[in-house]
Amino acid sequence: MSPSHTSHQPAIGQRHFPAFSARQSPRTARPSYALRYKAEPRPRAASAHGFTLIEVLVALTIVAVSLMAGMKASGALTLHAQRQTDVLLGQMCAENVLHQMRLSRQMPGVGQSSRECQQGTQDYTVALDVQPTPNPNFVRVDVLVRNTTEPVLRLTTIVGRN
Repeated sequence: MSPSHTSHQPAIGQRHFPAFSARQSPRTARPSYALRYKAEPRPRAASAHGFTLIEVLVALTIVAVSLMAGMKASGALTLHAQRQTDVLLGQMCAENVLHQMRLSRQMPGVGQSSRECQQGTQDYTVALDVQPTPNPNFVRVDVLVRNTTEPVLRLTTIVGRN
């Protein structure tokens, strides 16, 4: 065959591209048969649509447990704050009774007694237990402060003659 003869075969060093317009480059061109057949979209996996029921239930359980732990901690803080308030007011009652004893400049009598004490809006009962010591110049004083339901504070001290 002579070089002047045209054939359907590309010349050496030239590539043959199926039909594409002149505006498309050979790298971005699609053969005409690719335009005729559209690829069917692939069906998505089940997990790509959203969360499964089990995943949602596990997440709800985790949230519920963490909220319950937060509520329990909040309740404990509230109880602790109330207890701290009771102890502080009870200590004020106990110290008031002991200061009255010291200011009276008399040795308290041995035995048990009880007094009422009001601090703020709280009512307390102060129980005194005075006991002798081996040294006659001192007595042991046990003070038990109670609110309406439970003991709040126990305080023990030694009171001497003035």
